[in-house]
Amino acid sequence: MRRLSAGHSASDRPGRATLSRQVGWFAVIGVASTAGQALLYWVLRHWSPPLLANLASLGVVTVLNTEANRRLTFRGSPVRAVQAHCAAGVLFVLAYLVTSGAVLLLRHYRPTASPADESLVLVPSFALVTVARFTLLRLVVFGGHRR
Repeated sequence: MRRLSAGHSASDRPGRATLSRQVGWFAVIGVASTAGQALLYWVLRHWSPPLLANLASLGVVTVLNTEANRRLTFRGSPVRAVQAHCAAGVLFVLAYLVTSGAVLLLRHYRPTASPADESLVLVPSFALVTVARFTLLRLVVFGGHRR
């Protein structure tokens, strides 16, 4: 019995190690994506309205984020790039609604808010979307295709 128990816990370790690796990479990519989106938004916001700046910055970051997660976080998955990016498109809509809503609420309550203020509001809203994104990508997009 002891051997069976030891064998069982050893088989659990790869799953835990995989989850730990995935969470680690996703966190690194998420922090970089959040910073990149806020910075790109801030730059674009000087020439365009809030919703357009958010659409453009989020679009660029979503493509880069999805590819980085496909290659690093969920490496070894048989999911093709086109499939991953199509699935991320659905998540993009959610992210756009949440982040745009946050900026519009800020503009409603502080009409004189600067682009820097708007960028700061994007950080927690993008972080919230990132948690949902990890969960959905792991369970729906990459989860059903284990090696």
